[in-house]
Amino acid sequence: MSTCLTCDRNNGGIDAPTLAHALSPQSLILATDSSALHIYDVRALGPKSLLKPEATHRPHDDYVSSLTPLPPSEASTSGFSKQWVTTGGSTLAVTDLRRGVMVRSEDQEEELLSSVIVTGLSKKGSSVGEKVLVGGGNGVLTLWERGVWDDQDERITVDRSKGGGESLDCMALLPDNVGPSGKIVAVGLGNGDLRFIKLGPNKVIDELKHDELSHETVIGLDFDVTGRMISGGGKTVKVWGEKSWQDVEEDEEEEEEATTNGKREHESDEDEDSDEDMEDSSSEEEQKQKRKKRKKNKGKQQKGHGILQFSGLA
Repeated sequence: MSTCLTCDRNNGGIDAPTLAHALSPQSLILATDSSALHIYDVRALGPKSLLKPEATHRPHDDYVSSLTPLPPSEASTSGFSKQWVTTGGSTLAVTDLRRGVMVRSEDQEEELLSSVIVTGLSKKGSSVGEKVLVGGGNGVLTLWERGVWDDQDERITVDRSKGGGESLDCMALLPDNVGPSGKIVAVGLGNGDLRFIKLGPNKVIDELKHDELSHETVIGLDFDVTGRMISGGGKTVKVWGEKSWQDVEEDEEEEEEATTNGKREHESDEDEDSDEDMEDSSSEEEQKQKRKKRKKNKGKQQKGHGILQFSGLA
């Protein structure tokens, strides 16, 4: 049994779906290649050749590239999001699923590819403490104040590659119990990189590699219930386990202590009497071995430093 949700009766073709999201246990929102937002009642699914949507909205002139629910207001009785932010082409739009498209931004003159909402920010001035972050095709992350949708109000350059930054294809907000304090967003790039941006300072604080060989685009990024990050791109899915900042600081302290001890031992060697040449030679050889070991360990520690460290597939 199968049901076609996006078949086009007019030309017999298919309006390919680009994104899907559960609105509630009974309803589904589906974005398509033709820029449509379809709302379906899943209780009506059955052995039909075509399922008609309950409602359809068209917030863009191009395919819908991202779909982000706005948190429901305190007055909401259902607890489900009724307003959704979408990106398509070079515009951002807000659609009320009951009333239709509410607003569409000015042309941003750059492709908008991904979006995520961050709540709990500072409410200084006119800020409501909620911003939608939008990833562009030129390596720039734009911040939009909730309720002010005409144009962006901040920009963060995530990638400065020559010839134009890498595309920011997907994003996910780090859970509160993962990584250092503050609001941090993970971003998947077109070259297989993963970058972490801390809001407030508005800067890149860390970087990882999803794909070090073929540099395939990171097309999926999210966190599971245990706080592990899951990234997907190319032919690879990776599950990342957290490396705490305490572990990083301890590694650095051990490295610094080892370096200091090595200097002290070297200074002590210089003060030995000349009649202990054999002992000095042995001591010097030991110091060389220690330095090689420290360099080897240093490389391992630096590779593992960061908010998250690859722990293998689960």
